Amino acid sequence: MFDHVSLAVSDLVRSRTFFSQALAPLDIGVAMEFPDAIGLGRDGQPQLWLAAGSGQSSPLHMAFAAVNRAQVDAFHQAAVLAGGTDNGAPGLRPHYHANYYAAFVIGPDGHNVEAVCHQPD
Repeated sequence: MFDHVSLAVSDLVRSRTFFSQALAPLDIGVAMEFPDAIGLGRDGQPQLWLAAGSGQSSPLHMAFAAVNRAQVDAFHQAAVLAGGTDNGAPGLRPHYHANYYAAFVIGPDGHNVEAVCHQPD
């Protein structure tokens, strides 16, 4: 539902690597690049901007839509392999709703990154 989100990151190269690998299972990749900023999104449309900065902003929570539960599983595996810290393994979160299937990872600058599928298995 958002047009785009921008994050100040302390190490643009490290964050590019992390988010590119972690979000690849969701069909999200680098859509645009500038010397001090990288835009990631689907179909060439940047929706997540990583901007060189101090990375000292308060941690954010970003939830990315997954088409199915397998994408959530793949996101979690890719994000951890890319250097993220597990913050909630893939699984149902019935306290949100019966089909809320999600996984959470803490990224390089402490941001809580989630992939979520709202569809039944």
